[in-house]
Amino acid sequence: MKKIFNILIVVMFVSGILIVNGCKKKPDPPTLTTTAVSGITTKTATSGGNVTSDGGAAVTARGVCWSTTAKPAITDSKTTDGTGTGAFTSNLTGLSANTLYYVRAYATNSEGTSYGNEVSFTTSEVVAATLTTAAVTGIASTTATSGGEITADGGGDITARGVCWSTTANPTTANNKTENGVGTGAFTSSLEGLLPGTTYHVRAYATNASGTAYGAEVTFTTLSVVPTLTTADASAVTTTTATSGGNITSDGGSPVTARGVCWGTSTGPVATGPNRTTDGTGTGSFTSSITGLAANTTYYVRAYATNGVGTAYGNEISFKTSEVVLPTLTTTAVSGLTGTTAVSGGTITSDGGGSITQKGVCWGTEANPTTSNSRTTQGAGSGSFTSNLTGLQPGTTYHVRAYAINAAGTAYGNDITFTTAAVEPTVTTTSVSAITQTTAASGGNVTATGGAPVTARGVCWSTSRNPTVVPGSSTSNGTGAGSFTSNITGLTPGTIYYVRAYAINSVGTAYGNEVSFTTSAVTAPVVTTAAVSAIGLSGATSGGNVTSAGGGTVTAKGICWGTNPNPTIQGAHSEDGTGTGSFSSSITGLTPGTRYYVRAYATNSATTGYGEQVTFYTLLGDSDGNTYRVGNIGDQVWMLENLKTTKYSGGTDINYLETDALWVGATEGGYGWYANLSSNKNTYGALYNWFAVNSGMLCPTGWHVPSDAEYGVLEVHLGMAPGVVNDYGWRGSTQGTVMKNTTGWGDGNGTNTSGFTAVPAGYRYYANGSSQGQGAYGYFWTATETDAPRAWNRLLWSDEARVSRAAVEKQAGKSVRCVKDN
Repeated sequence: MKKIFNILIVVMFVSGILIVNGCKKKPDPPTLTTTAVSGITTKTATSGGNVTSDGGAAVTARGVCWSTTAKPAITDSKTTDGTGTGAFTSNLTGLSANTLYYVRAYATNSEGTSYGNEVSFTTSEVVAATLTTAAVTGIASTTATSGGEITADGGGDITARGVCWSTTANPTTANNKTENGVGTGAFTSSLEGLLPGTTYHVRAYATNASGTAYGAEVTFTTLSVVPTLTTADASAVTTTTATSGGNITSDGGSPVTARGVCWGTSTGPVATGPNRTTDGTGTGSFTSSITGLAANTTYYVRAYATNGVGTAYGNEISFKTSEVVLPTLTTTAVSGLTGTTAVSGGTITSDGGGSITQKGVCWGTEANPTTSNSRTTQGAGSGSFTSNLTGLQPGTTYHVRAYAINAAGTAYGNDITFTTAAVEPTVTTTSVSAITQTTAASGGNVTATGGAPVTARGVCWSTSRNPTVVPGSSTSNGTGAGSFTSNITGLTPGTIYYVRAYAINSVGTAYGNEVSFTTSAVTAPVVTTAAVSAIGLSGATSGGNVTSAGGGTVTAKGICWGTNPNPTIQGAHSEDGTGTGSFSSSITGLTPGTRYYVRAYATNSATTGYGEQVTFYTLLGDSDGNTYRVGNIGDQVWMLENLKTTKYSGGTDINYLETDALWVGATEGGYGWYANLSSNKNTYGALYNWFAVNSGMLCPTGWHVPSDAEYGVLEVHLGMAPGVVNDYGWRGSTQGTVMKNTTGWGDGNGTNTSGFTAVPAGYRYYANGSSQGQGAYGYFWTATETDAPRAWNRLLWSDEARVSRAAVEKQAGKSVRCVKDN
């Protein structure tokens, strides 16, 4: 009963709530007023409003809206100033100057937007901008720098600004001006096209809607520059004088205090030296007299003008003074004659109207010598002078003339002849060459006969210094001047000799410079080593060729050999006669499968000479009587052919697996031939199961079947990356190519650069004993077991450049190579 009562109470309570909510009143729009406008400028103003009632629903937006037409709404320009009731302030921006605007406050709730009362106002008018003019800096002769700062835009946008200038006060934008952008703030202006030494007035300017305003006026004066002038052409030119002048067209803003012309014999004369005139002051034309010039000389002239800034020059002109005539002179008689010197001179009786700049005598073996011949130089000026003639040839007739040079040219005195005295010849000794134990070559060069015919010449030699011409120790090599060659013979080996060339004329015998040399000592013979041939298990054939006895006699020759490099005659060697020339030698007593070093030798009285070293390997034999080529690949010594023995190293026969069926399930060592044909033996060798490999007796004594790791050493030596050596399957890059023979592989022949000489012997298939793959595949057992049924092998294939490492059943028939024990 109590439970039913509680349910009735709840039902009545819920019904009461629904009746109350169903009778609630609907909200009204907000009520508000608009605040009077204040803070009016040309572009902004302040207003606002007061929301006195939210109408029974929350005010979600409020502000003011404005327009240039009455009753603005929120679709016009407006502010957004929060939510809720109460007073608020609004900032109106982006207004236009001197314009009437209408403003109403607004408020929005869920019932809509209400507006306050409308108010209106007019924005302020634009006035002139306020600005200052910057001081003038960077003043040059034609440029300067100023500018200004606009501190107030007058309520309107600054649309142009800059500076204007003139030579009169209060310049405006109608005068020269700059244009430096828009807006307020500071700016910099460059004034150009000014005149030097001139006073200017400058003002900053700024333009807005009300017009153009100007800053305070500033004055400045440009710098003065040097004057501008031209040079007058030269006239009235004589040997020592001329007339020129100039015209000063501008003083550069500073008074001209000096003017004239300057000159010199080089381009670019300046007014700092004595060669200048002084011809008044000021601008305009002037005339200058140029004096003190040299005859027949080119001069360069420039007008000059000086003001407070400096000195300027006009264009450069040039002229040449008048020519002078040749001097007059005589030649002095020759005296003081020797074989190579004499004394003469001359007297200059007239300088021809010009300064004598050089004088002396000139001479030659032909009449009328000139200064292009040999000559002396005895200074300048006229009068008498003495000259010493040097470098003459003995016994030679010369012509000599005095000479004098002025501006007109070179004049000569009378031609005088004289003859120098004869002297001994002049000779030099040639360096010694082609030195042997008993001979050498030298010679000499008679550079001067001394003025008399050379009747004999040659070289002389001795074991003492300063040799002279003695029969038996001198040569005779013709007559006259020039080079000659002499052969020196009958010398003793290893001895120092002194040599001098000689030349004889009627005055006497002259000797050249002394040179020395040492005859060659006997040296080691020169011999080459012949290639090794006829290589067998214990012997081979070589030899050599003695191409030089080294200056002595070859008393023994042959070859020497051993298992270490550079064998000598202290070890095993042959004796194959004496003297030079080729010889053949037999090498015996060798060990099979071993590397030997061979050198030919030849002995003379000095020492033993050796030929180049040649290496070879003897053949390796097995218990079956087969022989094999062997050789180094890296640090390993490999059999270079496939094994073909039918016997173990102890002589015991290996089981011959004559039929395919015998290969299947074999557990003991066995061998066979591909396709059961023994004719494959010599080319491809035998095929062995792994049980024969594992016997440890398959290879000759001292050799063994290589392990998997030893094949890896070979592959790394041939360029395989160590990181892939132990991978399964095809590995490496071209190692298979360098191991394969150059023939027999069809289109997959190798290069055999390794020397391994792999052949595609094929294999016996472990599952049925069949012969497969000859001409395409070459399988090689390793001595390493993979697991109980299988062992590792290597595979080369005609279609593959790499090498495969894989495991195969031990009953399979594979080729075998042997490697030498360490």
